[in-house]
Amino acid sequence: MSERKGRDNMKAWFVTAVVGGVLTASSVYAQTKPATPAPKPAAPAAAAPATPQPPRPFPEGAKVAYVDVQQIASESSEGKSARTKIEELSNKKTQDLQTRQKAIQDAQAKLNAGGTVMSDAARDQAEKDIERLQRDYQRAQQDAQEEVQSLTRDLQNEFQRKLLPLIGQVAAEKGLHMVFSVADSGLVWADPGLNITPDVVKRLNTGAGAGAATAPKN
Repeated sequence: MSERKGRDNMKAWFVTAVVGGVLTASSVYAQTKPATPAPKPAAPAAAAPATPQPPRPFPEGAKVAYVDVQQIASESSEGKSARTKIEELSNKKTQDLQTRQKAIQDAQAKLNAGGTVMSDAARDQAEKDIERLQRDYQRAQQDAQEEVQSLTRDLQNEFQRKLLPLIGQVAAEKGLHMVFSVADSGLVWADPGLNITPDVVKRLNTGAGAGAATAPKN
């Protein structure tokens, strides 16, 4: 896998993990009518909690390992902060668009109610006002999408800038030759002990090892 493709895949998994719980731009800003909620199904019986398994030790002498970028983005403070920023911006833009949409609906309702008694000039002006509100809404909708997408790109780049060196540092300390991304490497099975994701999450959260990577072990 080329280095560029690896970076692109890492960004894709960052988006999946961080933005997965946030309304996407296309759905946040689409005009939709409230749907009638479906009846809630009966809650299933609670399953007994699984007994947590202790982490497997890293195999002595292993030269390859893997990371789960989606897990890193989901569990790290960096990923959680990114999710919060995107949610805040999305909510702000959604509220603005809802206000604009309400203004259009109110203007249309006023025209519908009084259109028959309005003068031609007043009716024409009301229709022009509604058209202007609709144009403003569409522009605001496009701007909101672009702002959310721009913020997401910035957060992707920042996440990658911090993550890749830390993976390299963990790999160097363990004397590894290669580290695979579990999501896009075609991996179907591996010793759980080769998973260095917790080490990377811990280092990303604490900011440990912010300097140059240490030399690999012999």
